[in-house]
Amino acid sequence: MPSIETYLINLDRSKDRFIGMDSQLKKLGLSYKRFPAIDASVRWDELAPAVDFAAFERNVGRSVMKGEIGCYHSHLAVWHKLSEGPSDYALVLEDDVVFHTNFIAALDYAATHQDKWDFLKLNKIRAKQPISQQVDGDWSINAYIGPATGFGAYLIKRSLAKRLAAQLLPILRPIDHEMDRIFVHDFRHFGLEPFPSHVEDQGQSTITGDQFSGVKKFVWYKRLPVYFGRWKNLFSKLIYFWKNGQLFKK
Repeated sequence: MPSIETYLINLDRSKDRFIGMDSQLKKLGLSYKRFPAIDASVRWDELAPAVDFAAFERNVGRSVMKGEIGCYHSHLAVWHKLSEGPSDYALVLEDDVVFHTNFIAALDYAATHQDKWDFLKLNKIRAKQPISQQVDGDWSINAYIGPATGFGAYLIKRSLAKRLAAQLLPILRPIDHEMDRIFVHDFRHFGLEPFPSHVEDQGQSTITGDQFSGVKKFVWYKRLPVYFGRWKNLFSKLIYFWKNGQLFKK
């Protein structure tokens, strides 16, 4: 696939993760570029002004974690690199991905059907209420009525990367939550199932901490705006799918 670039986002201090990913990618025969992840614990004073803290906490119902802000900026930086280069699209990987035996077949399928998607997830945290947009053999390209989150492995087109990299600041929510707002950003945000990879970090996340210890949720009544936002997103997605002919299974 000559028109694709592969980026591996990896913190300089996460050397073991890099070794594991490098081994997997070599076994797959995938050449890649390592992108040094932006470490918000080191650059917080520089990165914090890009966060709307009040909006973020209202949208997510918890305190901001430095790691997710570094993650947000890392993905934006990769998109900037893609938008400045010659490739039609990129495979973007975080450093806690486990590839399945059908991963290369999934990339081949995605390349063959690249006219069907703008952003294609290859694993997930959540992928609720799928709506099939295309079925071909064992593969299904799906939209999602419910939450579609997780950024472990995905394909993104250069045209979309260029457009979104310029409009996703200030930071109002985690980047995968922001990208799920297709009714705002207007693009084909799909997943390829069965997902050809998954995320595995043994509970040692560089974002959420050891066994989610860094996640500080607010008390229930301060989280009410979050629940309202989820229902609003649901109805907004339904309307968007209906207007774009994506609401019913193909």
